Formats: sequence, structure tokens, C-alpha cells
Amino acid sequence: MRELKIFSGTANLDLAQQICKFLHLEPGRIDLGDYPDGEIRCKIEEDVRGRDVFLIQPTCPPVNNNLMQLLIMIESCKRASAARITTVIPYFGYARQDRKDEGRVPITAKLVANLITRAGADRVLTMDLHAAQIQGFFDVPVDHLYAAPVLNDYFINIDVPPEQLVIVSPDEGSIKRALGHVKRLGGKLAIVDKRRSGPDETQQENIIGGPVEGHTALMFDDMISTAGSICGAAKIIKEAGASEIYVAATHGVLCGPAVERLSNAPITQIVITDSIPQPTESLEKLKVLKVAPLLGEAIKRIHQDESISEIFR
Repeated sequence: MRELKIFSGTANLDLAQQICKFLHLEPGRIDLGDYPDGEIRCKIEEDVRGRDVFLIQPTCPPVNNNLMQLLIMIESCKRASAARITTVIPYFGYARQDRKDEGRVPITAKLVANLITRAGADRVLTMDLHAAQIQGFFDVPVDHLYAAPVLNDYFINIDVPPEQLVIVSPDEGSIKRALGHVKRLGGKLAIVDKRRSGPDETQQENIIGGPVEGHTALMFDDMISTAGSICGAAKIIKEAGASEIYVAATHGVLCGPAVERLSNAPITQIVITDSIPQPTESLEKLKVLKVAPLLGEAIKRIHQDESISEIFR
């Protein structure tokens, strides 16, 4: 592993430390900070010439600052003659703007992909993109990981018989994800009919499938942002007679009124991963799972030119 170097931005230093520990490597030395006028300062403090470099930086809030930091890190390594630069972006910001759903709006997921590519990234490693087709926005190879095995392993241990489980998709767009969890965990499939009334407002109306009454409901999504959709779906499921409700998501953005909404919702437990750093005091019923072994194994396989898909078999 001599030629492998891992550097981290400031977005999720703890995750980077865990990945380095998994790989038995020391984190690369990097000086990141701000100039008095707010511009970002970066210096790679060790030799990367001819090295295989991995830059760990989720573009989570503050999104613009973390994204700009990532671009400057790429530029620094490129000018320092790194042989290959892989950006490890556990959470890819701007992913929700992936198409023109009305006139005169940008496709910012494509714009950010262009920025990362033009900055000099040779490869991208990410996890649970909001829309899988975003992989095609990049003109470099993209390795797309899924946190489903990590989440499934946790729920296997809650000891609920498969006949008492119902796997809930919070909207029509998450049906494929829910079916994958049904295949692994068992249980029936239910879908919440969601109607979007604004950029941050949704309304839940009906439940398709099930049954839900008397069952333990597991609801899976890729992210929890303002928690409006999740909490609305949980309310509908509870009114339909679910005995317990567990909510799971890969990315816990938890912005705006999310913590208050989740605290007051009829949810037994919220399970997320540490793709985004979480404040320890955010929620009593919050469980954070580690994804460093998953990302670390993927980094090792990329470095050694081995298959990534084998991880999920």
C-alpha cells in the first residue's frame, strides 16, 4: 500500500480517520484553512508525485464551501503530479437537481460533475446517489456504492419475524430500493402515495400494498433532509395501525425543521449512516451506523484494480 495516499477535507474528518484505520494507513498531511477574505487555502504537505491519491470529502452542508474545498484539493494534487486522483464523495450534494422539471432551471448535478471532472479528478467513488443516472453526468469512471448491506445487517438483528415485517417505500421513486430490502429481509411491500406541493412540501394520501396493521414497518430512503416526506409517511402508516415504525436512510442531512419533526413523529428509531457527520445531541432516537469498512474496502479494491461489485455478492 506504499503508493496509496489518502487526504481528507474538513467535511467529515472522523470518517476519513476510520477509513485510514481500516486500511492501516496514516492520513495524508494537508493544510486547509481560510484566508482573511474567506478564500480557501490548501497545501499538500507530503510528496504525491506518481501516487494513487484518494480525496475524502462529502459535499454536505455547508455545501458550497465543502465543494470548493474539494475542487481546490483536486487542483493541488493535480499540479503536484499525482498519478491518479479519486474523489471519495460519500454524500454528493446538488444531486436532487438532476433534470429540468420546469422551464429555466439548471441541472446542477451535471454542473457539479463537470466541475469535479475539469478540476482533474480521474475517478469518483460515491454512495447512494439520489438518482442513479447521475453516474452518467461524469466523463470519468464512477463507482457507486450502496449502504443497503449495512442497514440490512442492523435490522436483521432487531429479531422481528419476516411475517410481521412490512417494508415501506415513502414514495413511488423508492420502490426499487424497497424491493431490494424485501428480498433481503422478507416481509411485505407497501408504498405511500406522495404528492409534492412545493420544493420543500409534500403531502401523503394513501397506502398501496401491505398489510400494515399490526406489523412492524421499516421505511427506507436515500436521505432525510427536512424530514417532511418521512414524517408525513410515518403518520399515515401509524394511522393505518403499524405497531412500530423504523426509518432508515443512508444520508442524514437533517436540515431546517428536521430534528423537531422527527422528535415529534410516531417513529420508534431513525437509523442513518455516518456519510455526513452528526451532532451527538441531535436526536435521542437516532442510531448512526459506520460505513468506513465499506468505503475502505472499495478504496483498496480500486487501488488494486479489483472488482467493486464483488463487495455486494
